[in-house]
Amino acid sequence: MEYVIIGLLILTIVLLIILIIKSSSSNSITFKLGKFETDITKEIGDFKLEFASFLHKDFETLNEKIEHKLLTINEKVNERIDQNFEKTNKTFNNILERISKIDEAQKKIDGLSSEIISLQSVLTDKKTRGIFGEVNLNYILTSVFGEKNDRIYKIQYKLSNNYIADAVVFAPNPLGTIAIDSKFPLENYQKMTDKTLSKDQREMALKLFKNDVKKHIDAISTKYIIEGQTANEAIMFLPAEAIFAEINAYHSDLLNYAYNKKVWLTSPTTLMSTLTIIQMILKNMERDKYAKVIHEELNKLGIEFDKYKIRWDKLARSIDSVSKDVKDINITTNKITKRFNSISNVNLEQNLIESKKEEE
Repeated sequence: MEYVIIGLLILTIVLLIILIIKSSSSNSITFKLGKFETDITKEIGDFKLEFASFLHKDFETLNEKIEHKLLTINEKVNERIDQNFEKTNKTFNNILERISKIDEAQKKIDGLSSEIISLQSVLTDKKTRGIFGEVNLNYILTSVFGEKNDRIYKIQYKLSNNYIADAVVFAPNPLGTIAIDSKFPLENYQKMTDKTLSKDQREMALKLFKNDVKKHIDAISTKYIIEGQTANEAIMFLPAEAIFAEINAYHSDLLNYAYNKKVWLTSPTTLMSTLTIIQMILKNMERDKYAKVIHEELNKLGIEFDKYKIRWDKLARSIDSVSKDVKDINITTNKITKRFNSISNVNLEQNLIESKKEEE
């Protein structure tokens, strides 16, 4: 742009000169003007060539910069493409891995479905349901208190009335021995929740279900609560969370009935929580007992330490006395040694002469 402006200025000056020359009527001026016009034309041509050369160089420089920018952009684009490809590849591998895990989970679900079907067939029998409840109860007791911890719990415990509870827990006072019995009222519960049955059939199943639960509560209250031997309450363990949730959510009358009979209704989750609380109480009692023993032993140790301090002070005084005697003996020894040295170094003749002089 600067060159273009300079060129325009030069052309303007030339035109002004030409106009001035034309206005003159002198022949010499006309001749000189012609020569000047020739020179101007040559200079303009040279200027055009130089201007074209500058433009060419500018275009080449601009072209090089554009090519450099394009190369830089191309490199960045390739780098981004490589990064995105790497991320896409990782994502694809993760998807494949998760698909494989989903396949494995699906296989496990299929296996679990078959196990559930077999479990349903097993639970149709009352005796089998009883065994299932007892096994579940034993598993919870073992998980909370450990295996074969007879000091805290026992299974299949025979009471003084000859009834055998599925388990008892020896809780601390004032609770005492708590009996636990497993009950599984499943048949009528399944019927009352079966939507394929009619409303009348489900209502009849509901009444039977409530009667079953009340019978179990009465049996536990009668058999496993013995004054002076067990706690004033007993626990009815329901192995199915669904049945426990049904009673707590929709049948408060059963909860009140159990409360009046001093029976606690529990599920696997709530029973584990209850037993965990009892375990914490027992641990705290053990800790307090050992803390008392430790306190007593510390007091005894304090008495012995006082005796030790008295004896140590006495020994320290004896050591100080002996140390003083040793220092005195050391001083006397040094004096005797010096005397012996002075005697051994005396000239016998000189001593005799001095002794005669003393006699005269």
